[in-house]
Amino acid sequence: MQPKRIKIFEDAYRFVLEQKICTVFGSKGSPYPSLWDNTGLSEAKPKAGGWSPKVSAVWNWKTRIPQTYPDEVFYGKVAGGDAVLIEMQHFLDEHYPRFYKPADQLGQLEQQIFEMVRLEQAYTGDLRKRAMNRLACTKSQFETALRKLQISLNIVRSNDPRHKNDFWLPMSEVHLELVEEQS
Repeated sequence: MQPKRIKIFEDAYRFVLEQKICTVFGSKGSPYPSLWDNTGLSEAKPKAGGWSPKVSAVWNWKTRIPQTYPDEVFYGKVAGGDAVLIEMQHFLDEHYPRFYKPADQLGQLEQQIFEMVRLEQAYTGDLRKRAMNRLACTKSQFETALRKLQISLNIVRSNDPRHKNDFWLPMSEVHLELVEEQS
C-alpha cells in the first residue's frame, strides 16, 4: 500500500491536478481516488473537542482549492452524490460534455429550483426555505433536487471566499461558454 502523502494544502492541490478528478471524502464503489484516503494526518479527535486534523484539513481543502485556483480546479458532484474536485481542463474537455444535462430535461422540482437560482442566487438555507414555502416540497425532496442540479451541471457553488456557506449560481454565470456550446 502506498503511503498517504497528502499533509498540506499544496500537496492536496497537486493531488487534484495529478488525478484529474478525485472525491473529497471518498465512498465505496467510487471509481475515483479520494483526498481522504490519501491524506496522512491524524484521525484522532483533539482532547479539547472538535474535528480531527484530517477532517479539518480535508474539509478546508475542498473549499479552499477551488477558491484559490478557480481557473484550475472545479468543485461539484458526480452521479451518486459524491463531492469531487476536478482539474479544469479535464472538466472542460471530458466531464462537462459527458455529464451536462439541461435543466428542462430534469424533473419538475429540479426545473423549479433551477429557475429560482437563475433568478436569485442564494445560500442553501435561504433557497431551501423559499423552495419549501413556494413549491411545497420537503427538505429531503429539496436536497435531492439540489444534488441532481449539481450532478447535471446546471448549478455550481460560488468560489467567492466572502461566502462562508454554499452559495448557488447557475452554471452559465461561471462557465457561459460551456453552456452555450452544449445548447
